[in-house]
Amino acid sequence: MADTDPSPAASFVEKLKTYVRTRKGTILAAEILLSFIIIICFAASLYGGYSALAVCEMIFAIIFFVIFMMDMDKQIQFINWTWTDLFRAGIGAVLYIATSLFCVIGGSGDGARIAGGVFGLIAGILFGYDAYTIFLDIKSTGGRSAASTDDRV
Repeated sequence: MADTDPSPAASFVEKLKTYVRTRKGTILAAEILLSFIIIICFAASLYGGYSALAVCEMIFAIIFFVIFMMDMDKQIQFINWTWTDLFRAGIGAVLYIATSLFCVIGGSGDGARIAGGVFGLIAGILFGYDAYTIFLDIKSTGGRSAASTDDRV
């Protein structure tokens, strides 16, 4: 007796594969990967405290990745996910660039700290690009989410 319903694990993997192929999915996956690389670099450096930013940003990126992948943003409508994602990406870009510049400039003699700073600058640019694309989406929709139920004109 073959079961015609796909297993939940297969469904999750298919959603994952499909979402990673989208522009937003690719950006979030790259943010997660870069944050993980930065964690490794800062953990290997003499000053491991810089890894806290990368850990927080990676966790936020994973949360948003799962929310958007599973279409929970359409089910949980009391949060404006577009604006929340814009703030996440914008704040991440500013913090990554500031922290990374500090690490690159002041990291003489600590190669892992400099490497983490360089990857952090790349991550800051990626987070900035993410914020820019989200801003363009907000600008094109007039600030409303796609599932808006607002009756006012």
